[in-house]
Amino acid sequence: MKKTLLGVSLLVWSVSCSLIEREIDPTTLFQKPADFPDPVYPFEKNPMSAEVVELGRQLFYEPKLSRDNTISCGECHNQSHAFTHHGHVFSHGIDAREGDRNAQPLINLAWQPHFFWDGGVFDLDMFSLAPIENPVEMDESISRVLAKLQQDPAYKRQFKKAYGTEEVTTERFLKALSQFMLTLVSANSKYDQFKAGKAVLSADEMAGLNLFQEKGCATCHPAPLFTDHSFRSNGLLPIFTGDLGRYRITENPEDKNKFKVPTLRNVAVSGPYMHDGRYLTLDMAVEHYNSLIEDTGTLDPVLRQRRTPLTSTEKKQIVAFLTTLTDPTYLSDPRFSEFYRPK
Repeated sequence: MKKTLLGVSLLVWSVSCSLIEREIDPTTLFQKPADFPDPVYPFEKNPMSAEVVELGRQLFYEPKLSRDNTISCGECHNQSHAFTHHGHVFSHGIDAREGDRNAQPLINLAWQPHFFWDGGVFDLDMFSLAPIENPVEMDESISRVLAKLQQDPAYKRQFKKAYGTEEVTTERFLKALSQFMLTLVSANSKYDQFKAGKAVLSADEMAGLNLFQEKGCATCHPAPLFTDHSFRSNGLLPIFTGDLGRYRITENPEDKNKFKVPTLRNVAVSGPYMHDGRYLTLDMAVEHYNSLIEDTGTLDPVLRQRRTPLTSTEKKQIVAFLTTLTDPTYLSDPRFSEFYRPK
């Protein structure tokens, strides 16, 4: 998508703000950060408006999306922890049922060509259907969700405000959720400020950045998105759940044990780590790549290369750098909150 189109069709969301304070304009919605590639989401098919984004925010935190009206999207996607189910190895939903994967963060979704650890969904507008109809998450049907919303006078008013009529349709419902999630842009970390010449990295943070590049981490996690959106086997044997990742979708033997490369933005606050949450701390996740990689049969070639093991100091330096990817603006922006009330 051309930058000019974004400029015409979308309201501006400035990211050239300080790390400590930010003047938040409630009328702004989205803008591609200067060093980001063009988004892949087709904005022209879902033109953004403040009213639809607000409807999407309300739906994101609406427990009526679940069978017993107790579980919202926000249950497994907490803002202060990069919209993850922080502290839970496996995300759990209705009736305390536990899934078999760790919830991925909701970050920079406009740039993602596919979703979930196995890439089973490739359209953001279809993304929300999966948790709604998953029996261990919301265990509901989209038809019953729409019926519940249609019976709610407040939602009928909100749909009319957003779309011009009270009609609650699948398309309107899903596109409103997409619009809210598209606003969840993270591009104001200390690292971003450093790249913009507005912050200085400490000696350990700079050493960690250099190691991140020298040791090949940036191959799979290149800036500025800190993911290449590929599917790779990173040396984790399926010892806890038998989860074979991308193979579930493609049934191609070469996709066994391959999972989507997650973004490292806000990684310091989004633990536990890996698709099965097996590493509780960032230090443990870094150690995996230092000494715990197993040959899964489809291990990524990047990880087959022999490297000198990291020293304890180097591991701390890499963690120090990863911490600079934390974006306090994104984690605390009131417009992303369940309790935000636009003026």
